[in-house]
Amino acid sequence: MSPSLFNFIDAKDKFTVRNRKNTEKKTTLDQALRGVLGDQIQKTSCDDYLSLIYLSIDAVTEGICSATTPFVLLGDVLDCLPLDQCDKIFSFVEENVSTWKSNSFYTAGKNYLLRMCNDLLRRLSKSQNTVFCGRIQLFLARLFPLSEKSGLNLQSQFNLDNITVFNKNEQESTLGQKHTEEKEDGMEVEEGEMGEDDSNFTFSSIPIDYNLYRKFWTLQDYFRNPVQCYEKFSWMTFLKYSDETLAVFKSYKLDDMQASKRKLEELRASGGEHVYFAKFLTSEKLMDLQLSDSNFRRHILLQYLILFQYLKGQVKFKSSSCVLNDDQTVWIEETTKLVYQLLREIPPDGDKFATMVEHILNTEDNWNGWKNEGCPSFVKERYSYDKPKRPTRKRQAPEDFLGKGPDRKIFMGNDELTRLWNLNQDNMEACKSDSREFMPSLDEFFAEAIEQADPANMVEDEYKVVRNPNYGWRALRLLSRRSPHFFQPTNQKFKSLADYLDSMVSKLAKELPDIPSEEIKTGEEDDDDNGDNLLKDSNDSPSMQSKMVTNNQMDEIAAKLGAEWKALASHLEMKAAELREIETDSEDVDMQAKLLLVAWQDREGAQATVDSLVNALNAAGFSQIADSLNEA
Repeated sequence: MSPSLFNFIDAKDKFTVRNRKNTEKKTTLDQALRGVLGDQIQKTSCDDYLSLIYLSIDAVTEGICSATTPFVLLGDVLDCLPLDQCDKIFSFVEENVSTWKSNSFYTAGKNYLLRMCNDLLRRLSKSQNTVFCGRIQLFLARLFPLSEKSGLNLQSQFNLDNITVFNKNEQESTLGQKHTEEKEDGMEVEEGEMGEDDSNFTFSSIPIDYNLYRKFWTLQDYFRNPVQCYEKFSWMTFLKYSDETLAVFKSYKLDDMQASKRKLEELRASGGEHVYFAKFLTSEKLMDLQLSDSNFRRHILLQYLILFQYLKGQVKFKSSSCVLNDDQTVWIEETTKLVYQLLREIPPDGDKFATMVEHILNTEDNWNGWKNEGCPSFVKERYSYDKPKRPTRKRQAPEDFLGKGPDRKIFMGNDELTRLWNLNQDNMEACKSDSREFMPSLDEFFAEAIEQADPANMVEDEYKVVRNPNYGWRALRLLSRRSPHFFQPTNQKFKSLADYLDSMVSKLAKELPDIPSEEIKTGEEDDDDNGDNLLKDSNDSPSMQSKMVTNNQMDEIAAKLGAEWKALASHLEMKAAELREIETDSEDVDMQAKLLLVAWQDREGAQATVDSLVNALNAAGFSQIADSLNEA
């Protein structure tokens, strides 16, 4: 063995022995510090614990202690102390966040700190220790970078356990007795009993009954789980309750209430201190006071804005069925303007508060967009400027291949290929252009078929476009994407694709404004009439069989049915499961009757005519309602 190789092996052995000795020294010191802490717990004060932790931090800095030792000591202390003393220890953890983020501690201690904070959150009550829980969340936000995906709600999940409990039994409600009791008590109060400080105080003039109380607190279930707003029945209930609640906010403003002004003056005199509640108090006795409180109104209106932002926003993990229709979009836009107007009218500093909320929600939109993109890193790579290279000489291309001038047109040997090739400099970008979406509208595509279906044009069946198989294949694809008639069930049996398209053309012709629906008639309608059209009136109004039940007619029928809507349900062939769903969606009997008619109309489609509903009403014993529907 050569001397140089022998010296190298000897130096390596010495280095290994030295590292082993350093590791053993660190392990011994770690165990000693943890043993001292175990002896001091429950015997000394918090300052002694902190002194020992400071000592371990200095030992890590000097390299004589393991980097995980301070975090192990902190975990032992917080596990053994009661919650009131844990507050002081956690204040020390918050003050040293810059130390935990340094290179010496972050990698070794981030998992310990995360586990320690989660253990604390399990011990704390979200309603009684709300501030402490918030401090822990803020500390984690300061400790971990924004790109840390473990702290992000990537799938946009909701806290479905946050259920608001309120009185759902109208018989146990005391709101109906409240006005009478106050009036009787007011008779006993003599003049001069109210103090001078209370002389300007007046009670809220908002008329509150059990219906308003129930509808108001029912809205919290939609704020808790916004996904149910995409369901038709749930949306109708949410729409009705929201309109009534916002109408109360709009009719009874806080500017005219002396109680609210007096409370604001007291808050300003006391330095702005106020009581914070982590959960809504739903007692009926507090309803009038809550609606007269500016902070409470701001909480409710802000919940509306957050809900609307989720319903309109593009969330990556939303289901394909979570899409708003045009009516819902218009209502949300109008209600958003109303909510911002109500926020500006709430004292104090309503305009400033509304502007701040709008700014925060815009920032939240950017945050959602960042999550939809897969949370890319915020750190941008440094741009490196390279010196421009000297241009190299290239051989001149033949003139018959490259054209002259700035466009440098490329000839492909064929006029059509040359035109297609030179449409865009980048062919891949040209393929992605929006102009390449060739899906036509229904009226454009079926215009020729509707014109040929008109008997006045006298086009024979064999020459109609619906007989063309290529046209029929494209028509089916377009109907599946653009027309709701494609998905409606029907009892008709079609022998060929052309017969089906004839039926669809007749339905589409009734919806187009340019062509009257009476002009287009299918052969099936002619067969069903059997000459009975000669016996009908010759006026231009459509027959009773072709009349669809309108929304206003359903509202009138629902109001007249009321609590007796179940008697009609059996004659409309509604299933028991559908009835239970209607009762679950709303507790208002008028709304339940309306939901029954809507469900029947959705199931029957084009067969949900006035004549069918009149027959069902007569069979159920509601002949007066049926007569009023016939006269309409």
